[in-house]
Amino acid sequence: MSDDLERLTALNRDYVASVQNCDVKRFDEILAPEFYCSNPDKTLVDRAAFLEQTARPIAIRNLHAHDVIIRIMGEFAIIHATTSYTTADGQQATGRYTDCWAKKNGKWLAVSAHVSR
Repeated sequence: MSDDLERLTALNRDYVASVQNCDVKRFDEILAPEFYCSNPDKTLVDRAAFLEQTARPIAIRNLHAHDVIIRIMGEFAIIHATTSYTTADGQQATGRYTDCWAKKNGKWLAVSAHVSR
């Protein structure tokens, strides 16, 4: 496994854990200044709004990524995955996400995310 693939695999695990744990500090470290996220409710939020929404407790539990596909194209990477989680009312549910990463000064940063449920 290449260094970039290993690093992006670890960053993807961190990203999913940070969503589940409302870890604003970790997102502040790995989001590019120009980061945008399209949410399941169809809203588009910038980095500051994403950090604000991350700080709010989430209603889902047991969030896990499956079928992770990482495509590296030089200094750019796309990560696709499915998710499974437990809803606030205890139901099992699934979703998908696509995250785009850019390597800047040797460090991978998330530049965009698209989440669907």
